[in-house]
Amino acid sequence: MSAPANAPSEAEAVGEAGGTASAVVTGIGTMVGDGTGIEEHWKGVLEGRSWIRPIQRYDASRYSARLAGQIVGFDVTEHLPSRLIPQTDRVTQLALVASDQALADAAFSGRDYDDFEMGVVTSNASAGWEFTHHEFKKLWTEGPEKVSVYESFAWFYAANTGQISIRNGLRAASGVLVADQAGGLDAIGQARRNLRRGAKLMVTGGMDSAFDPWGWLSHISGGEVSIAEDAAHAYLPFDADAHGYIPGEGGAMLVVERGDAVAPSAKRYGRVAGYASTFDPPPGSGRPSNLGRALRLALADAGVEPGRVDVVFADGAGVPERDRSEARAITEVFGPRGVPVTVPKAGVGRLLAGGGPLDVVTALLSIRDGVIPPTPHTRAVPHGYGLDVVVAPREAEVEVAVVLARGRGGFNSAVVITA
Repeated sequence: MSAPANAPSEAEAVGEAGGTASAVVTGIGTMVGDGTGIEEHWKGVLEGRSWIRPIQRYDASRYSARLAGQIVGFDVTEHLPSRLIPQTDRVTQLALVASDQALADAAFSGRDYDDFEMGVVTSNASAGWEFTHHEFKKLWTEGPEKVSVYESFAWFYAANTGQISIRNGLRAASGVLVADQAGGLDAIGQARRNLRRGAKLMVTGGMDSAFDPWGWLSHISGGEVSIAEDAAHAYLPFDADAHGYIPGEGGAMLVVERGDAVAPSAKRYGRVAGYASTFDPPPGSGRPSNLGRALRLALADAGVEPGRVDVVFADGAGVPERDRSEARAITEVFGPRGVPVTVPKAGVGRLLAGGGPLDVVTALLSIRDGVIPPTPHTRAVPHGYGLDVVVAPREAEVEVAVVLARGRGGFNSAVVITA
């Protein structure tokens, strides 16, 4: 789970091997949309492309909500060995493929690190719903002898970390974090901490997929999923007409290396410069959210003043009360319309643990190419929010980006990314 609100920031931590060595992103991989990789993802983001559409895997007409951000055209047999596929849920397959992309992007095969200098930290909020649903159906209709032996671990939140570790021989300190939408940023923060404790390379990020009928009901039961029929009006972060969010599947994986260990020839997308997490007060307490505190702590950890931030990749819940709360946190730190704000994931849906890491990847590409991506479909932002929401690609010199994420249960996380 996430670190408690009063935990010391990374800048305050002492006695860890590696000191304050920087965490450099040297490889990225994504699994969203059509699953074709980072450059196609980035092109779609700049175009404001949407992957939200009616659920296609079964007849969803009986459900109150029927739209989802789905990965289309993904054939796992083209990416993973046949022996591995029966052992894994769809979410683990997506995580493995995104990790393969990130490691290839980082030219991992050229590294001479020891196995015990490389590890994995991932986040997963919903575990292996589809695998378990399938095996439980066999249990109820065919008997326990028909249940796959892989059910013993394929459903588990840690399956992604374990399978990535096994596949790539990454044996340093590893882990998994569960904090809903905030968990993906927490995983990146933990990976950075592991680098400071002596690891040289970490694979980190988040992935989620829970779109079988059982998993879909779990989304709907939260009461905040949009029931709109038109994809263009279904998920509208910070819009005056916001009325709920659209769940999505997928996420992103990153290769993060200790700065003093990275080869001069290695690709360098940017640096994970700051991280912090907080918890909200209990519901009904009357006390405000601690999202703003997480933001201020992350900036302090990075040694960055608010005026240096070029863009905020917001959580963007698409739920009016939560949008207002996030807008207050942002304006309290940066002032009214004090920084461009964007929610590009509105084109793929809220990805639970995958959302924060995908925003980190998008922030890194924004830094690389000098452009702030748009928030698809959002147009009419209430003046009272005090936000400068980016609704069309905006050319800008981007050197510092902040990514925010909030999870059910009161989780708040913030990451600062620098050039």
